[in-house]
Amino acid sequence: MARIFGDAFYYIALLSPRDRAHERAIRFAGNASSEIVTTDAIFVEVLAFFARAGPHARAEAAGVVDDARAHPMSVVLPQTRELFDAGLDLYRRRLDKGYSLTDCMSMVICRELEITEVLTHDQHFAQEGLSVLL
Repeated sequence: MARIFGDAFYYIALLSPRDRAHERAIRFAGNASSEIVTTDAIFVEVLAFFARAGPHARAEAAGVVDDARAHPMSVVLPQTRELFDAGLDLYRRRLDKGYSLTDCMSMVICRELEITEVLTHDQHFAQEGLSVLL
């Protein structure tokens, strides 16, 4: 089964009708035949994004996290010290880039699991040789 990495961009677009990638994210979610791999760190970013958007948006964001964690085609990898350290190592090796630590941890996961496609618009992933799908 094919695996795709789900970045925070994807989950935020799912929840944001005004987001220019919303329709593409909805279409992908409705037709997904690939396993979506993501991490706890991605959901930290998603929940932080909606933290000040009010109770309704916060509840919807928490619901998307719950749904993803329960979905049979979704794998949510935990935050570990090893992943943090591997991400920090990549961060240090890419000081000329604008990668966040979460991006670096995501890139490490993609490399380890041989994932080549990312549900994102973030061109940092393309800089690392990954295909950006949104």
